[in-house]
Amino acid sequence: MQMVTAQMVKELRERTGAGMMDCKKALTETKGDLEKAVDFLREKGLAAAAKKAGRVAAEGVVEAYIHGGGRIGVLVEINCETDFVAKTDNFKALARDIAMQIAAANPSFVRREEVPAEIVEHEREVLRAQALNEGKPANIVEKMITGRVEKYYKEVCLLEQAFIKDPDRTVTQLINESISKIGENISVRRFTRYQLGEGLEKKSNDFAAEVMAAVKS
Repeated sequence: MQMVTAQMVKELRERTGAGMMDCKKALTETKGDLEKAVDFLREKGLAAAAKKAGRVAAEGVVEAYIHGGGRIGVLVEINCETDFVAKTDNFKALARDIAMQIAAANPSFVRREEVPAEIVEHEREVLRAQALNEGKPANIVEKMITGRVEKYYKEVCLLEQAFIKDPDRTVTQLINESISKIGENISVRRFTRYQLGEGLEKKSNDFAAEVMAAVKS
């Protein structure tokens, strides 16, 4: 078994934000394997977060983020339990990361429970038609649809998206690690994303008029 060194503990703390003794225990349990130790702590973090999930989170911040020279803007409300935590650098950094996530990944919903049933059913019908057109046997089409719907959720639901700074983690895992580190329940309540010109039809040039103008000049 590899000996657990202070440097290993330090590196694990920097990567996870977990306490020193928790990091040492994780490395001991995983025989010094850093990656497995990270997973070990994430699992513990998820358990700790679940205990706090039922607590009221009515404080927090509305984070604003502007990207691309003003072409994309995001407002996101992120809640915690106390005003004290809302003012900490760790919470502000989390809010900033989530706002950047929304700007980059363009989710449509916070969580899958918010996706209207008719949208999910429409996706299922489209996916069913795709699978049948691909010549897949009918008896496995439903299983394929279930898998593809799960993929759809991961694309459109913020909490299920891969974190842009570390695709090995989801946004939910990012938040749960912050819950474990900060010690309070944290939740994303809502967001709005603006993209310059979105939903507008750009005015098309009248090619014939341009030709006529060039002829007359």
